[in-house]
Amino acid sequence: MKLSPLQWLFVTAVIVVVAVAASPTADTPPAAAAAAAAAVKAEDDDDDESIFPFKALQLYNTVAGYLEYIFDIVIAPLTGGESNKKQTTSRVSYKKFQIIRVLPSDEDEVLDIEAMSEEPGVQVWMPIRLNKTADLVLPPSVARDVKRFLTQREINFIVLSSDLEKSINKQNPKTPSIDQKSELKATKGHVMTWNRYHRYQDILDYLMYLSENYPHLVELLPIGKTVEDRPLKVVKISSGQTRENVVKPAIWIDAGIHAREWISPAVALFILRQLVENKSYRTLISEVDWYILPMINADGYEYSHTVDRLWRKSRKITAKNSGRTLWDMSYGCEGVDLNRNWDWHWAGVGYSQDPCSDTFAGSHAFSEPETRAVSDFILDHKDRIQVYLTLHSYSQMWLIPWGHTKKQADDYDDMMYLARQATEAIQKVHGTQYQLGNSPSLLYATSGCSDDWAKGKAGIKYSYSIELPDKGMYGFLLPAEKIVTTGKEIFTGVKSIAKSILKINSMKEKTKLKE
Repeated sequence: MKLSPLQWLFVTAVIVVVAVAASPTADTPPAAAAAAAAAVKAEDDDDDESIFPFKALQLYNTVAGYLEYIFDIVIAPLTGGESNKKQTTSRVSYKKFQIIRVLPSDEDEVLDIEAMSEEPGVQVWMPIRLNKTADLVLPPSVARDVKRFLTQREINFIVLSSDLEKSINKQNPKTPSIDQKSELKATKGHVMTWNRYHRYQDILDYLMYLSENYPHLVELLPIGKTVEDRPLKVVKISSGQTRENVVKPAIWIDAGIHAREWISPAVALFILRQLVENKSYRTLISEVDWYILPMINADGYEYSHTVDRLWRKSRKITAKNSGRTLWDMSYGCEGVDLNRNWDWHWAGVGYSQDPCSDTFAGSHAFSEPETRAVSDFILDHKDRIQVYLTLHSYSQMWLIPWGHTKKQADDYDDMMYLARQATEAIQKVHGTQYQLGNSPSLLYATSGCSDDWAKGKAGIKYSYSIELPDKGMYGFLLPAEKIVTTGKEIFTGVKSIAKSILKINSMKEKTKLKE
């Protein structure tokens, strides 16, 4: 393809940006650059040099964004050319990043840790609270100074991982070869297993397999598409059997609203498999209908597989709708936290107005196609859905509304009773304990969340958010070998909830007959 002089100028500028971004001194002062150079020199020789360092990737995206903007408004109109609006696909490396766990013992230590968490590149995985452990990710540029600071202040901490990239690489087994996939499909009819975290296309293929092989039980209900045009499909599981004048209750389960929480869609799929393919649970299907959406944030999930393992938000590019701004030209400023985007006390607490924040709530409630699609479907079926379950990770908690306030709902005791039965059933499987309570008490206050919306707006009495394992040893990187163990535990809890609902409905019917 022949380029005009102006286009060549633009290409040359981008090449310069890449060269500058690759330099360890690109965005650091001399002292920090020297430290970075020393760190690079100490790294293993066999590391993948095609992976951008995290800061270089930030710089590249920022400067390239400005150049793209100049191209769009100045050069493109003159040449008829178009810039490539796709974000870089270079994988983010977390090499030499560390995960530490801190335990503040007084309010001054809480403030010290909060101030430290504002350092560039630091991620807070678990909230910083008095006498509670908090998990933080430290980039190599600040890790040594942060640990020195904590030691000087005599703040307790331990290192959970000294190289986050190595931990990431250990989480998921290697992708099966083409021959292995062919063998799986030939013997099972699909490539889905429960010993690895699968890509979204594998998930969709498995849903199609279930609908084709169990048409009397499974119906796929398309409810919309993501920003990047991926289909969202709810799986309805029903025997179709009904008693005269009795409407079957329904239970909703969703997962994957946060991209990096891989265990949640895996567990949703495990539950789906048990209900459909295990004949032992036909009673649950004959008496209860199930709506399961294994993946809400399909775009972010794919991005977490291909680019940034720790990506949380969706992948909406704000500039496409609202015009370019300074903040959405740097890496990390794409997307919306889909669990802050629901129309229940939206933008109240525990959210951010900054598009670059992991908790950016969007421009308004239900600004995102994913949350709109799910909420529309639930509202259309709210008269039958008696339980709302949303799967997250991590911390092993069974959370009860409300999330935006410490004030308990009027029927808090009713919700707590069913949840306590479920968590006790879970504990009997492998001894795993789940904490019970609302988010402000156990984690932090949040607004615009799906479980609160399901109860407050859709009127679903029993609405819960389940934070899956673990308690922080692996965090968001729970090994794939834990999928089956976790799936069995949660399915046991879900069965307990279903049986409780059936008992409640039975008691209501008996009461009506007596009246």
